Amino acid sequence: MPLTPLDIHNKEFTRKIRGYDEDEVNEFLDQVIKDYEMVIREKKELDEKVNQLNERLGHFTNIEETLNKSILVAQETAEEVKGNATKESKLIIKEAEKNADRIINEALSKSRRISMDVEELKKQAKVFRTRLRMLVQAQLDMLGTDDWEELFKTELGEELELIENES
Repeated sequence: MPLTPLDIHNKEFTRKIRGYDEDEVNEFLDQVIKDYEMVIREKKELDEKVNQLNERLGHFTNIEETLNKSILVAQETAEEVKGNATKESKLIIKEAEKNADRIINEALSKSRRISMDVEELKKQAKVFRTRLRMLVQAQLDMLGTDDWEELFKTELGEELELIENES
């Protein structure tokens, strides 16, 4: 058990004839008591500081553990988000490719229909042109006949007679 300042103060030494000077010993003991009390006080303060620092260390250790767990959760979440984004991008690309193929096929089909319609219109235009040419030629042929000359020579009265006779 360690000495206390009171133990030092109450210490009695046996007296001998040629012993130490009592005042000098008492003065020295008083100085030892003061220093010892100061050391005990400092030790107590240091113990309190150690306890405070241990509490803070425990607090920071808890924070560190929490942060480490949070980092792990964040990394796992980031990996999950990245995986989901990759899957989603692949789905989007597949859907876009399907749509592109569908649009291309529709455009090709429409292009073929338009080409067929154009060819049909060309055929109809050729037929129309041929018929028109034949009609115009027939009209020109009709204008070129001698019947017109005879028509101008006959008079109106004769025409009426011819028409009445035919009825």
